[in-house]
Amino acid sequence: MNTLILRTVAPVITALMLLFSVFVLLRGHNEPGGGFIGGLIAASALAIFGIAHGPGAVQRAIRFHPMAIAGAGLALAAVSGLVSIAAGVPFMSGLWIYPDILGAEVPLSTVMSFDIGVYLVVVGSVTAIALALETEPDGGAGEGEGGG
Repeated sequence: MNTLILRTVAPVITALMLLFSVFVLLRGHNEPGGGFIGGLIAASALAIFGIAHGPGAVQRAIRFHPMAIAGAGLALAAVSGLVSIAAGVPFMSGLWIYPDILGAEVPLSTVMSFDIGVYLVVVGSVTAIALALETEPDGGAGEGEGGG
């Protein structure tokens, strides 16, 4: 069901869903949400865009292979845990720094970097699955070809 309305509205819906996914990611530290549900929302947005414009458009939009995104997220999540070991505290302990950015004190933590890593793992892996399901298989007889 690839209609003109879907093709027209999909980029707007995708942009709003991606923005909402980042909101859910960032609020998830103190309230419901976080990296997993934010990643699912972002992957759903990319799936809607893929349904409307095809998997090639999604691959061009994200610019990286989805499994590379998942791998980067897994590395970030792992490094977030290893930082605590390097600081001499138990694995996956939350560590905070408060850098001064543009005159404002911004709290940053290993908890946030872990959530971002989970977000990237979910976005990358679910998008890879969705693109694999949307892509036509290369081999085999198509409709009306071969057979008997």
